[in-house]
Amino acid sequence: MSLSRSLSGLQGEVAIVSGAAGGIGSAIVSALLAEGVRVVAFDRVMPPFAGHDADRVRCVVADVSQSTEVNALVARAIDEWGPVRFGVNVAGVLHTASVVDTDDESWQRLFAVNTTGVFNLSRALARHMMTQRRGSIVTVSSNAGGVPRQGMAAYGASKAAAALFTRSLGLELAPFGVRCNVVAPGSTRTPMLAGMLAEQGVESVIAGAPEQFKIGIPLAKLAEPRDIAEAVLFLLSDRAGHITMNELYVDGGASLHG
Repeated sequence: MSLSRSLSGLQGEVAIVSGAAGGIGSAIVSALLAEGVRVVAFDRVMPPFAGHDADRVRCVVADVSQSTEVNALVARAIDEWGPVRFGVNVAGVLHTASVVDTDDESWQRLFAVNTTGVFNLSRALARHMMTQRRGSIVTVSSNAGGVPRQGMAAYGASKAAAALFTRSLGLELAPFGVRCNVVAPGSTRTPMLAGMLAEQGVESVIAGAPEQFKIGIPLAKLAEPRDIAEAVLFLLSDRAGHITMNELYVDGGASLHG
């Protein structure tokens, strides 16, 4: 029996998920739907759930870095479906380069999506959840936000900022009964990682690179999107009802971080 089958407090609720067009975001939407959650799934391209029941999932094209679009999306979801219980920040972009080779546009794009996007959706949901005095927000960050990595300073900084923002938001929302947590994946078999895998190879990623001060993955395998989805659903569920401001690393031990 999968972990998600034993979760509680999900069925019949409403969730909003960013970055839902593929990879981890798509896996989270599928897992939520399997639990009976109604989901507003959005991304810059249409999420792949158009064939599903429109009363269970709404697919929206919106840019998470634009607060006006996010605010309108949240307001419409509340108007059409009622209170939103869950929010999941998944939208993210990856850029790898040394600091001296990182241009202004790449830096700004990383923070616009990975950090400002988390701020935009979380703020809109926080304003709503405070009035409901219930809710749960999970941000999908990265283990690169907690461990220095060569060629990933900008990406890691954007993810670290998103993680600390989410935990700080959790402190502000705790008196209202709203929980905020972070899931930090490591190398996960997604389209975002595909380019890196094509260049380095799966075996190299698993083995690590001592010359870059990067250990491998102790569990000797990549994560699958469903592994991250299971962690997110746990933190959303009533099983995690006394967990907030936490950061859960789901990376097979790659960051040597608890």
